[in-house]
Amino acid sequence: MSSLDRLSAFDVILPTPIPKKGEVLTKLSEFWFTRTSDVVPNCMISTDIDEICDLLTDREKFKSVWAEFKSVLAGRSMLMRKCEPLAIECIVRGYLAGSGWKEYQKSQTVCGIPLSEGLVESSQLPEPIFTPSTKAKAGHDENITFAQASEIIGQKLAEEARDYAIDIYKFASDYAFQRGIIIADTKFEFGLDGDKLVLIDEVLTPDSSRFWPADCYKPGGPQMSFDKQFVRDYLEALCIDGKWDKTENNIPVLPAEVVAKTTQKYVQAREQIIGLEKVVLMNL
Repeated sequence: MSSLDRLSAFDVILPTPIPKKGEVLTKLSEFWFTRTSDVVPNCMISTDIDEICDLLTDREKFKSVWAEFKSVLAGRSMLMRKCEPLAIECIVRGYLAGSGWKEYQKSQTVCGIPLSEGLVESSQLPEPIFTPSTKAKAGHDENITFAQASEIIGQKLAEEARDYAIDIYKFASDYAFQRGIIIADTKFEFGLDGDKLVLIDEVLTPDSSRFWPADCYKPGGPQMSFDKQFVRDYLEALCIDGKWDKTENNIPVLPAEVVAKTTQKYVQAREQIIGLEKVVLMNL
């Protein structure tokens, strides 16, 4: 798997790349796969570009074009075990935001889970909650209840995925908070490696999570973020002004200042979580 610098929002791939995004996602995923391997097995084999080439079954054919693409793939590629993905998204929320906040305002629930009254936008929840969603082949994923998730993938798998997801979230959120970042919520992907459930895809990145700076946290409204919410907010403003309808028609080009700010946010999140030494090694 190679992570590109392309970014999606509202289920649309934007035409403007975010420099270094793919490298940030790969490095953070590698970091979290390694850190959580005692909590849950995962699909990662290697991120070393030369080792990946040596391990590929068709490596002789691959090596013939290696010199041309090695510099492009280095730092943004990961060799993974091939797994069968579960047919649900595994989302854990520790704070009330996004679609969870919208549902709470209507019914005082999130994915059917009753919550206490009086919560405000961005409130911290008493305990993290597991709020699965569908994987839509077209259009938007839809939040579902745990019972609905169990109907899709089976009770045993749903329980195992839920327990793993919450355990990983608790570990990661504690770790990140010590480094000045609140992980408000995150999306995990799990798959089957034979009959074993493993963590797959990317994990705990600015693309799959809401990262908030802890020193700026103030419940009662939207928060500053290190993730692609900055881009989403810019696009939402265009939608309000009638300049875009969240479809693939006339997809807006991001201004240079939005691109630069987004790259800065992604890189800062990585710096705080992994440490400055890693960033220096990547020449950033």
